[in-house]
Amino acid sequence: MHQISPNDLVDMSTMSSANIYRIELSYAHDDNILFSERIYKENARLYLHKTLANIVEKAALKAREHQCRLILYDGLRTTTAQKKMLETRAVKDNPHWLQEPRLLSPPGAGAHPRGMAIDVSLETLDGQLLDMGTAFDFLSPDPSPQANPAHREYNHGESIRKNRALLDSIMLGAANEENIDLMPLPQEWWDYRMQPKVYSQFVALSDNDLPEAMKMCD
Repeated sequence: MHQISPNDLVDMSTMSSANIYRIELSYAHDDNILFSERIYKENARLYLHKTLANIVEKAALKAREHQCRLILYDGLRTTTAQKKMLETRAVKDNPHWLQEPRLLSPPGAGAHPRGMAIDVSLETLDGQLLDMGTAFDFLSPDPSPQANPAHREYNHGESIRKNRALLDSIMLGAANEENIDLMPLPQEWWDYRMQPKVYSQFVALSDNDLPEAMKMCD
């Protein structure tokens, strides 16, 4: 497996196009919907692998064409942060979240600890969130398409389906321009990631793999 160099990670606040999207790093705040306690350090930055960063930059430009702004909620989520999530009061109060089918990934699993997943939504240029059917990070006790309103196949009304289709067209259209096969995570409308055959070639990152300024947790 390959090791990801810190030089391959992009601080999304430093991109030349950073003024056309909004970064709202959810887990750097204690009012995040899932855990209600802070996971990242307060001054944490949103990092993405450079390949995904280029896609997000193009997506932000496409969103502007639709008079919308892309919101970035989370990117690199180190194994250090994933372990910290499992120690939260919310998880301890809901141990079934860790039973199969798991509602939370074990540390090291998935694309987030490689900077190869991005959680996003859309808002109007005056700051009104587009209705996607649930808030970002909504967690349903039943992950099935019929019971989970965050699932991409849940039977929402026309306006919500239209908003989700717009987000899909923006993200997947940008990926196509980069010749990248981006995968929308089925059970979370906000999650777009590199394909497993790509991210599984790389070792998951912990805070110990990063320079002090890039570490995600205190």
